[in-house]
Amino acid sequence: MEAFIEFGKILIPASLVLYAVYLIVRSFMLKEIEVKKLEVRTRAIETILPARLQAYERMTLFLERIAPQNLLIRLNNPGFTARDFQKVLLDEIRNEYNHNVSQQIYMSEETWNQTRNAKDDLVILINEAASAMTPESTSINLSKKIFEMTMEKKVDLIGLALTGLRNEIQQTF
Repeated sequence: MEAFIEFGKILIPASLVLYAVYLIVRSFMLKEIEVKKLEVRTRAIETILPARLQAYERMTLFLERIAPQNLLIRLNNPGFTARDFQKVLLDEIRNEYNHNVSQQIYMSEETWNQTRNAKDDLVILINEAASAMTPESTSINLSKKIFEMTMEKKVDLIGLALTGLRNEIQQTF
């Protein structure tokens, strides 16, 4: 019995010391894991942030390029018929969109939807304007009709999408 008490005198303090060492090592390891996570996150931000900024720049450029006032002036050719010009406009919008579609992974779903809706709205507007043209209408006639319809719209979806992009960039910084 006395040996058991002596053994307990050694075992209990040793157990307490071992438990204290365990808690200290565990605390140290958890802190190290947090530091490593922070380092990984910092490196990820350093890598992703420039790509996100480039995506916002590219989508801003896309929206500016497809804005009717820019698109019509840039692509207009007096030699085109209204139907030919419609096709040129739609091809340009489609090409610009396809060139930038991968940028959606760097922005919020809401901002991407605003951008896509602006593009879709413009395509609908061009098609509606073209359907009002006669077979002998020129690209100038189509341009005028698109400008008229743009002015009649109560909501500028391209401007709304640009505002959404700016707001999202400001939230990043």
